[in-house]
Amino acid sequence: MIEIRNIHKWFGAFHALKDVSLSVGAGERIVICGPSGSGKSTLIRCINRLEHHQRGTITVDGTELTRDVKNIERIRSEVGMVFQHFNLFPHLTVLENCTLAPVWVRNMPAAEAEALARDYLDRVRIPEQADKYPGQLSGGQQQRVAIARALCMEPKIMLFDEPTSALDPEMIKEVLDTMIELAETGMTMLVVTHEMGFARRVADRVVFMDEGEIIEEAPPADFFANPTNDRTKLFLSQILSD
Repeated sequence: MIEIRNIHKWFGAFHALKDVSLSVGAGERIVICGPSGSGKSTLIRCINRLEHHQRGTITVDGTELTRDVKNIERIRSEVGMVFQHFNLFPHLTVLENCTLAPVWVRNMPAAEAEALARDYLDRVRIPEQADKYPGQLSGGQQQRVAIARALCMEPKIMLFDEPTSALDPEMIKEVLDTMIELAETGMTMLVVTHEMGFARRVADRVVFMDEGEIIEEAPPADFFANPTNDRTKLFLSQILSD
């Protein structure tokens, strides 16, 4: 579903991604972790061209990601993304936030888009919030709206960029529970997170990044019980003792 081959990314003189390769099969759930500044968010933002890589190739569902605008649009229509800070439109209701892209991007009839949005709001367990504005909701509720909004485009792949890091502790569980339920539907998912309990429960593979490189990747049981790299061991000793 996703084929990343030897990509490099620079921000000016800073080498953010260094010869990164990663393959993701259909239905796989990949958790990407690592210290701050290790390139995790940059990597998944490259998958839908929110950042562009300077060397190497990224292919999503058979389409190579290039400067071709049609290719970018095709990939973005198949890839949903949930950000750290929700990115909801504050002047639109929850329902309007969810129906905007299906109507304008997929040319879906308004009534069909509304029915779809209500179905996904029900799935993320906030159907009663449909007519409220984002500012009237808790952080956890807003993030669940953001998940529902992404799902309304019926993507083949979901990317999550630290979706719980801006939330109060008591709101984290409700968002993680929603993501666990989504994973159980067989959705292809890449999740940048420090929530190691989620990684243990949901991930098919855990990918550890540091200083712009993939240092280690393994199934959760092996990753947590038998890390092979010293940098992985240090990271786990720090994050699991917090």
